[in-house]
Amino acid sequence: MLTLQWPALGRPLRLLCIGAHSDDLEIGCAGAVLEWIRRGRGAEVTWVVLSAAGARAAEARRSARALLGSAAKRIVLGGFADGHLPAQFAEAKRFFEELKAGDAPDLILTHRLEDRHQDHRLAAELAWQTWRDHLIVEFEIPKYEGDLGQPNAYVPLQAGIAKRKVRHLMRHFGTQRSRAWFSEETFFGLMQLRAVECRAPSGFAEAFHVRKMLL
Repeated sequence: MLTLQWPALGRPLRLLCIGAHSDDLEIGCAGAVLEWIRRGRGAEVTWVVLSAAGARAAEARRSARALLGSAAKRIVLGGFADGHLPAQFAEAKRFFEELKAGDAPDLILTHRLEDRHQDHRLAAELAWQTWRDHLIVEFEIPKYEGDLGQPNAYVPLQAGIAKRKVRHLMRHFGTQRSRAWFSEETFFGLMQLRAVECRAPSGFAEAFHVRKMLL
C-alpha cells in the first residue's frame, strides 16, 4: 500500500467540508478529520451543511461543535430544502461562490459525483465547478441505492477514533435513529470493510474517491 505523507505547511491544515444534510459529514469523513486533528498538525475547519432547518439545524451545530472540539472552526448552515436542492440551483451556485471568500482550503471533502441522492450529487458538482485548482476528495454515504462504488483512497483510523465516530452519530442525530440504515452496525461494518481493502491495522478505515491530484 502506497502512502503519501501530508507535507509540512508551516501553518494549520485548512479543511473545507461540505455536506448536503446534517449528518452527511459525520458519516462520510468524521473519522479522517478526527485523525488529522489528533495527529497534531493543527486544523482550521470550515464545516458546511447545505440543508439544515429546525431540529436538524440544531443537530448540525451541536454535532460540529462537539466533534471538532478545540480546533479552529467556522460552521455554515444553508437554508436549502431537503431533497430539492437541484430545484434551487441558482441560489446554491451563489452560496458556493460566497464560500470561496477568505483563505483557500488545502483540502475539500464533499460527496461523490456518482451519488444517486440528488442533493449529494449537486453538492459534488458545485464543488468541482467552484474550486478549479484544489484537491477535492469525495466521501461515501451508505444508502438503499447501493451506490458506494470502488474507492481509491483510504484513511486508516485508530479503533478509538472509529468508536468515537459511531458514538457521536448515535448521540447527536436523534432525528435519524428511526431509519433502518442508521445503526451502529452499518457504520462499523462499512469502516471494517474499508479496513480490509487498505489493510488498516486497527480494523477500521474510511474510504474516499480522488479523481485528480498532483504528486
